[in-house]
Amino acid sequence: MTAVVEFQRFDLQQLPELMTWFPDARTLRVWGGPDFRFPFTAASFREDAKVDTIDSFSLGDGELAAFGQCYLRVERCHFGRVAVAPSRRGEGLGSRLFHEMADWGRARFGPRELSLFVNRDNPEAHRLYLRLGFREVPYPDPEFMPEAHYMIADRMRER
Repeated sequence: MTAVVEFQRFDLQQLPELMTWFPDARTLRVWGGPDFRFPFTAASFREDAKVDTIDSFSLGDGELAAFGQCYLRVERCHFGRVAVAPSRRGEGLGSRLFHEMADWGRARFGPRELSLFVNRDNPEAHRLYLRLGFREVPYPDPEFMPEAHYMIADRMRER
């Protein structure tokens, strides 16, 4: 019998597992942004991922299956640092995590648009976001994160 995958607050005890998902500087910065330090320590990863200051969530079934963050940015419910465990990709967990975080964000921030950045070197994630109903728009500060597309959605398409 397969364990149920639960949506929950990120447990800091899973930080070492999350760190293993990013074996090199490229994969880390595609996920975490250009200022993420590499090589990292547990302390620098925790600080750069901002898990103590941004609402962070996970999907898990005894093991960490997906991670993401949700906060208010430019008056939108913004998703950041979303990742699915390399061994769990293709199971629909990214879509599930986005829907769960969107539900949490609507409850926390009220009805509003959704937003995210996706690195231009991450075509798989870009395709997922398009399937979920996101579209590219200019970010208000064109100098911020030029290596990424800024995407918004009024609401996400159903699962």
